[in-house]
Amino acid sequence: MKTSMNIKRNSKAYIYLMPWIIGMLVLQLYPFVVSIYYSLCNYTGLADPVFIGADNYIRLFTKDKEFQKSLWATIQYTLYTVPCKIIMSLLIAILLNKGRKGIGVMRTLYYLPSLFGGSIAVAILWKVMFMDNGLVNALLNLVGIETISFFGNPKTALPTLSSLEVWQFGSSMVMFLAALKQVPASLYEAARIDGAGRLRSFFSVTIPQISPIIFFCIIMQTVNALQNFTSAFVITAGGPVKSTYMLGLKLYNDGFLYNKMGYASATSWIIFILVVGFTLLLFASSKFWVFYGDES
Repeated sequence: MKTSMNIKRNSKAYIYLMPWIIGMLVLQLYPFVVSIYYSLCNYTGLADPVFIGADNYIRLFTKDKEFQKSLWATIQYTLYTVPCKIIMSLLIAILLNKGRKGIGVMRTLYYLPSLFGGSIAVAILWKVMFMDNGLVNALLNLVGIETISFFGNPKTALPTLSSLEVWQFGSSMVMFLAALKQVPASLYEAARIDGAGRLRSFFSVTIPQISPIIFFCIIMQTVNALQNFTSAFVITAGGPVKSTYMLGLKLYNDGFLYNKMGYASATSWIIFILVVGFTLLLFASSKFWVFYGDES
C-alpha cells in the first residue's frame, strides 16, 4: 500500500517537474552536446554539416587575427571588471553595514542598478553619458578638462565599457552585507584587546571571515565577464580597432552575420574552456586564502 502511494506521489512530482526537465533537455543539454559536433564541422545553418575535424580550432589560433584580438580583449575586460567590482561592492557593503537612520533606503538605492542587469537600455544610457558631447564630458568641461573620446580611443574604450559592469555591483554587495553581519563581534573585541586597529582588524578578521563569499563572488563575476556581449554589441560594436571585440560578439557575428555556425560553435567552446580554466585556477588558489568555519 505504501509503495503504491509513494509511486503515485512521485509521479505527481515528476509531472510538476516535467516543464523544467523538458526545457533543460531541449534548450540547454541538447544545444550543448550538438555544439561540440558543429564545432568540428563546416556548417552554415542552412546546409548539412560537413565534418572537418579540428580545422575550425586550428584556424582560430593560427589564422584568425580577429580571434586573437577578441581573446585578449575578453581577458583584459575580465581583469578590469572583476577586481574593481569586488572591491567596490565590498567597500559599499562595509559603509552600509551600519544601523543609521534611512540605511534601508540607501541599501535599496545602491542595489537598484543590478536590477537592470545587462539590459540594452542601460547600455544605451552608458553610451549617451560617455559620448563626446555627453554628460560626463560636459562635467569635465566645466572644470576645465578637455573633451575625452571615451569610446573613440582604444586606450579608454575598454575601461569605460568595464565601468558599466562595475557600476552594477548590487548583487555582490548584498551577499557581502549578509556575510558581514555574520562575523562574530567577539572576534573584533579580541582584536582590539590585542591592540589591532581598524585596518588590521579588517585584514585579519573581516577578510578571513567573509573569504568564502568573496571566493563565490569572484567566480560568478568572472563567469559573467567572460561571456559579455550586450554592452560591447550596443555601445561600441567591438571598436575602435577591435579593442572591445569580445568573444561573445565575435561568436554572434560569425554565427548570425556570416552564417559560419560551425566556426561560431568552436568559439563558444573556447569561451567554455576559458570559464573552466579560470574557475579551476580560482579553486586551486582558494586553499591559500579561503577559510571556512569548520577548519581547525
